[in-house]
This record gives sequence, C-alpha cells and structure tokens, in this order.
Amino acid sequence: MQAPVRAALKAIVGDEHYRETDGDLVPFSRDATPLFSARPDAVVFPADTREVSAVLRLATRHGVPVVPRGAGSNLCAATVALRGGIVLTLTRLNRILEIAPAELLARVQPGATSAALADEAADHDLLWAPDPGSRTVATLGGTIATNAGGLRGLKYGVTRDYVLGLEAVLPTGEVVRTGGRLHKDVAGYDLTRLLTGSEGTLAVITEATLALRPAPRSSGTGVAYFPDLAAAGRAVAAIIAGGVLPATLEFLDRPCIDAVEAFAGLGLRADAGALLLFGDDGEPEAVTHALTRMGDACTTQGALEVTRAAHVAEADALLAARRCALPALSRLGALTILEDATVPRPRIAEMVERIDEIANRHDVTIATFGHAGDGNLHPTCMIGSREDTESIVRAEHAFKDIFTTAVELGGTITGEHGVGAAKLPYLSAQLGPEQMALLRRVKGAFDPAGILNPGKLGS
Repeated sequence: MQAPVRAALKAIVGDEHYRETDGDLVPFSRDATPLFSARPDAVVFPADTREVSAVLRLATRHGVPVVPRGAGSNLCAATVALRGGIVLTLTRLNRILEIAPAELLARVQPGATSAALADEAADHDLLWAPDPGSRTVATLGGTIATNAGGLRGLKYGVTRDYVLGLEAVLPTGEVVRTGGRLHKDVAGYDLTRLLTGSEGTLAVITEATLALRPAPRSSGTGVAYFPDLAAAGRAVAAIIAGGVLPATLEFLDRPCIDAVEAFAGLGLRADAGALLLFGDDGEPEAVTHALTRMGDACTTQGALEVTRAAHVAEADALLAARRCALPALSRLGALTILEDATVPRPRIAEMVERIDEIANRHDVTIATFGHAGDGNLHPTCMIGSREDTESIVRAEHAFKDIFTTAVELGGTITGEHGVGAAKLPYLSAQLGPEQMALLRRVKGAFDPAGILNPGKLGS
C-alpha cells in the first residue's frame, strides 16, 4: 500500500480500524470457498456511511481495488481480493435500526446478521423469511449482495423478494438511496433489484429497508424415505401438482443420509436411497391438512416410510438433519467443495443421476443434497487431502461438467451461492456474449474506474 493511501485510510477510519500486517491479513485472504485465496494490501473497518464514502473516493482517485466484505461466509469466492487492494469490512455497521410492525418492515445496517434480524422480528410476532444456511453468521449486507436463498425459498422466495430499499455508496463516493418504505413503487429503473445480487461489484450497501411478514401461528415437519431419488423426485412433482406449496421441501441422497446419521445420530433409516424432508407453516388446521396431503403424495409415489414430527423438538431434529449435511460430509475428507446448480424441478432426479455418472467418470466422491422444491442442488465433493492435487483437478473437471449439464437441462450454474470468482469461468456459457457485454456496460456506468470488486461478474 502506498504511503499516502495508507495515511489517508488511517485518517478516515482511525489507526485501530486499519490492518496491514501479515497476521491480520491472512483471515481476510479467503472466504468460505475452498481453493481460492488472495492477499489484500490492507483491511479497513469503517464505522458509518461517511467513512465508507471517503474510502471509496480515495480508492477511485488512486486506482486501488476495493472488496466489500461481511462475515466472509459466502461460497463463491465473492469476497476474495483477487487483485489485492483494500478489503472493506462492514461488520462494525451492525445495528438493527428499526422494526416497524405497522409497516411490516425493518431498517438494518449491513453488518447485522440474518439470525439477529430474525430473532428481533420474532419478538414482534414477525418473520424475516430468507433463511440461508449460514444465517447465524451471514451478514445482511452479504445476504443482499449475493441474493441468498435458503430452506424456505419455495414458499417465501429469496432475499430480493424482501428488499424494499437500499442506501448504497458508489465507487465515486456518491451516496444513493433506492426504493424506500413502500411495498409498491415503480418510479424509474429498479436499482434496488439491480444492486441486490450484484456481489459488491456496483456499490457498497450501507443500509437496507427490508420487508417482514406476520409470523405463522404454527408449523409442522415430516420425513419420507424412498428407495431411490427418482421416486423422491416423483413425490416432489406430485406434492406441487396437488396444490400444496410447502415451506420446506428438502432432499438428501444416500451418501448424505449415511454421513448425517454418522455425524448426528438422529435415527435416520440406513436402507433408504433418498430422504425427503417436508414441512409447512400457517394456521394450525391448514398445516395439518398440508402435511397430510404431502405425506399421502409420498406414499402414493412409493415411499418406504412416512413419519411426522410429534412435537417441536422432533421437528427441529429433522431440520437439523438437513442443516448439518455439510458439516457431516466435511468429516469425510480434509477438503470439502460445496457447489450449487439448479434445474427445473421435474429434472432433479435426472440431474442427480448425471452428477453420479460424472463423479464416477472423473473418479471423485460426490454426495448431493438440496432444495427439492425449487430444483436447487448442492453437489459436494470430499477429497482426502489438500495436497492431493490430482484429485482436486479431477474434481474441478467434474464440476465443470456438472455446470454444463445443468445449463443443458434448462437450469443455471448457480441458484443461490452466486458467481464470484468460482463460477465466473462458466458464466459466459450460460448468458452468452451479448449479456456479458451488457453486464460490462452496466458495471462501467456504476464504476468507471473499475475499482470495486474487480475480477467478478461484469469486470
């Protein structure tokens, strides 16, 4: 870092909120994405919008890259400083500024976590619906920047469906406010939607106005075991065709079931080829009716067993089975590569079969779990050693084939993790040259100096 820039950064955020020693920089050289690492030149922790604006003006003037960052829990290398520069960490801006029950909204700073907002909303009998797997640590700024999904995506949608307005700082230091407190507002281009999911390449979010929902009065959960994933896929189609929109509809394949049971000892069936976790929320009578219909659909489609949780603790245990899939699989290798791809719902079983074929062809171990209701799959590769470069290369080739297959089946290379650096090599194949060129023109309009999270999306 050049001396004038270093001095100016310290003047903006204070010496105690500026880091540049090797020991301080190492944790910020990577996020939760394996195989990606790049050392920034400095890390700063601004306290407010004014400081964020000053940092960005300085960076634009000197041509220094800036990578906005929250907790670093993303799974697409979106916050890795590929070209060095400044990591702008927003965790000090961590307040929930307002809960407004009469307007069904909240105002938050980007460093507050998704779980914190959910808990505070619940105190007002309200629901923050987005439910990313890393919700206890994931910041709301990062959740918005990656348009995170989660287990409730089928019924409730993803993060973009709840972002009413944003305060954001452009790379030039200008502060803009998009949207606001209204649930209906169609004035001008929808910049709120554009910034949601832009992965820190267009602006830095410093405040968000988010929609809340009334909390459901009750919820229920059930589990169905199937001889294979094809039967589970048919059950998913039957559930949706039957007019039920579940709050939860998740699946685990056989390797995931085995790993979760070995990890958590939840009493899952060892002879099942697939597990389907289903649930709903709302009025008690409606939940009971929905669970019965979903259970009947599973039975009709050849389920080995269908059970419903008798109480909240049992329901929580079933949900824990899905949430602990990644840590359970992580025990099977020193390196775990978790990806996501999405296909149309009727093609889930076909996609999993193709994943298994690809894994066998490349001689790698891949287990698959995911959101059956919206076709979002998480193929997960376990490698025994981080030094096993041959296996890592085979895994990379396998995932390339998986992403190609998803697009061939009418799907996408990412349903919720985002593009970042990890998926960027595959983005052009999905979008085509015309859309890629348009992304670059949009990027140039927001960030003419190209300093904001370079090497990602439209860069």
